[in-house]
Amino acid sequence: MPSVLSRLGSPETRTSVYQFTVYLPGAVATVFLGIWLSQHGVPADQIGIINALPMLGLLLLNMIVGRLADRADDWRTAIIIISVASALAPIGLYFVSEFWGILLIWSLCSISNGLVPPVIDAATVRMARRNGTDFGAIRVWATVGYVVGVAGIGVALTEWGSGSFIILYILMTVVRALLGFWLPRFRAPKAKATLAEPDLQAVTGTRLRDSLKLWFILPLVAFALVNSSNALIGAFAVLLWNQGGIADVYIGPLLAASAAAEALAMFLWRRFGGKITARNMILAAAIAGLIRFTVMAFDPPVEVLFFVQMLHAFSFGIGYLGVVHFIANWTNEGNAAEAQGFATMLQQGASMLALVAFGFLVEMFGAGAFFYSTLTSSIAIVCVLLSLKLRPPKDAVLPR
Repeated sequence: MPSVLSRLGSPETRTSVYQFTVYLPGAVATVFLGIWLSQHGVPADQIGIINALPMLGLLLLNMIVGRLADRADDWRTAIIIISVASALAPIGLYFVSEFWGILLIWSLCSISNGLVPPVIDAATVRMARRNGTDFGAIRVWATVGYVVGVAGIGVALTEWGSGSFIILYILMTVVRALLGFWLPRFRAPKAKATLAEPDLQAVTGTRLRDSLKLWFILPLVAFALVNSSNALIGAFAVLLWNQGGIADVYIGPLLAASAAAEALAMFLWRRFGGKITARNMILAAAIAGLIRFTVMAFDPPVEVLFFVQMLHAFSFGIGYLGVVHFIANWTNEGNAAEAQGFATMLQQGASMLALVAFGFLVEMFGAGAFFYSTLTSSIAIVCVLLSLKLRPPKDAVLPR
C-alpha cells in the first residue's frame, strides 16, 4: 500500500492529473461557444473576430509571461497564478450580452487559458528529464483530457443546452486551478556555488536571445508551418468533407481518429523512437504533413481520409514532442518557459495567417485549397534540413 500511495503522490502522477485538465476549458468552448454566441445575436463575422482577437493577445503575451515564469522560484508558482486568473475571468460572462462586452471578457478568458500550456509543458519536460521519466507519457494526458472533455461535454450540450456554457466553462477552470495547488515543484533545489563548483547557470547565462540563432529558429518555424495546417482541420475540414459528400456519421470518427493517433504516438514514442533526434522528429512531422494535406487536396474518399487523419500522430504528436525536446536540448532552466512561449508565438502567428488565407482559397478552390499546406510543409522540410546543415545535432537526444 505505501508503494501505491507513493506512486499516486509522485511528481509525474500529480503533473499528469493537471495535464488532463489543461484543455478541458477549451473543450467546453469548442462545443458550446459558437452556439452560445449565436443565441446572443452575434453574427458569424463577429464570431470570427471574437475567436481571432485572443490569438493576437497571446502572440504579444506568451514570451512575456514565459520570462516572468522563468524568473519565479519555481514554474509551479506561475502555473497556479495563471490557472487562478483563468478561473476568475469567465465570471464576467454573466454580465455581458452584446458584442463589445463579450469580446472583452472572452479575450480575457481565452488569453489567460492559452497562457497555461507553454508554461506547464516547459516545466514538465524539465522535470521528466531530471527524474529520468517520459515527457510524452505525461503530456499525452492533456490530449486524453481534451478528447474525454469534448465527448462528455457534447452529451451535456444535448441534455442541458447551450445555456450551461458559462457554468461548465467556469467549473473546468476552477477544477484546473485547484489541481494547480497539488502540482509538485519542477525545479531542482539550487546548489550553493563554491570556488570548486561555480554556479553554471550564472556562467552560461539565461537570456533567450542568446539562443535565437538561425539554426535554432528554423525548426521552430518549420513546426509552426506544419501546425498551422493542423489548425485548418478544425476550422475547415468538416465543411469541406460535408461539401465533398462525406456522410455525417463519419465526421466524429474522423476527428476522433486523429486525436487517438496522437495519444498513441505520445504513449509509445519513447519505446520506439528514443534514438531519433528532436529535429528529425520535426522533419518527420513536416514529411507527414506534406503527405497528409496533399492527399486531402484531392478530396479523397472516406477510407483514405481515415488513413491521412492517422498521420496526425506525426504531423502534430511527434512534431510537438520534437519541438519541446529541441527547446530543452538547447536552452537552460533560466529561459525554458520563455523559449516555449516563443515557439507557441510562432505557431499562433502561422495559424492566424493560415486561417485568413485559407478562407479565401476555399472559396476559389474547395478542397484544392489544401495545396497551400503542401507548400508550407515543403518549406518546413527545407527549414529543418537547413538547420541541420548549419548546426549538426549534439550527442544528447531524447532521454531514455
